[in-house]
Amino acid sequence: MKKNCLHKRSIIIITAVTILTVLSLCSCARKNEPYSRTGIFFDTIVDISIYDDIPKEESDRIISKCFDLMAHYEGLFSRTVEDSDISRINRANGNAVTVSPETIELLTEAIGYAKLSSGIVDPTVGRLSILWNIGSSEENRIPSEEEIENALSTVDYTGVILENDTVRLLNPEAALDLGFIAKGYIADRLKEYMLSEKIGSAVINLGGNVLLIGSKNGNDFEIGLKDPLDPNGRPRTVLGESDVSIVSSGNYERFFEKDGKRYHHILSLSDGYPAESDLSMVTIVSKKSIDGDALSTLCFILGSQKAKEFLSEHRPDVYAVFTDMNGNVTYSR
Repeated sequence: MKKNCLHKRSIIIITAVTILTVLSLCSCARKNEPYSRTGIFFDTIVDISIYDDIPKEESDRIISKCFDLMAHYEGLFSRTVEDSDISRINRANGNAVTVSPETIELLTEAIGYAKLSSGIVDPTVGRLSILWNIGSSEENRIPSEEEIENALSTVDYTGVILENDTVRLLNPEAALDLGFIAKGYIADRLKEYMLSEKIGSAVINLGGNVLLIGSKNGNDFEIGLKDPLDPNGRPRTVLGESDVSIVSSGNYERFFEKDGKRYHHILSLSDGYPAESDLSMVTIVSKKSIDGDALSTLCFILGSQKAKEFLSEHRPDVYAVFTDMNGNVTYSR
């Protein structure tokens, strides 16, 4: 399978689900145990689990449709799928490209977060992402200052022009990369579909973007947040939550080290290098996964203090869990 830009930056352990690494379809015999399927999309392991007490055939049909939807969205939003909407825009040399309504919707959301953050996150980061290529290749190198400067010169969300069902980039050298927001959008669409099928209890896990539908047997799901300092992946803290999105971003999942310094994939658009932050991980708890996806990246780049101020001013409806470089955990509610 082709690698793509939708790989999320963290792992969240779902303690209510024990088959995250098993690539299989299983039917569980006891009532209220999940009917689950695990696979690979977006260059990461994904898992859908239904806790409702419904027939196996019905669960299978619904989960199969979820997997079809993931394939559909990967084919629209991936920067490295050759005929995706995003790839066609990036190859269009500034010409208008007709795209799907979903692509227009996602780009509108991405541009909205770029405006809200004054460009700290930006959908036109593609050339810089390609330049560093962290996590997408075994070739790890630090780009030259000239290369970084040239890539940064193409980053400008105001040059993304949406007109009806078309998209064009004012700078023909610019490139889109929606990795900071796409999986959140997809998780929300999967939830929307499952709710249309009257599913009342489920877990959507898109490689770290976790979306909870309802509760587990009337109780909160227990969500273990990975300790970014523990190579064995044991949880640092556990959240009890129902009917929310939980998304993390950090510096520990995709990185390389050179001369004792870690270079991770969350890039600062102020200088073109991996963001210097006092944090190793940020977890956002929100109602919509698209918000958690964008905000987790944004808050990591901002660092703990500025992130708390940003959330207090702009998104008091969400809360964050900050894990610093020493593994200390604080909350912003």
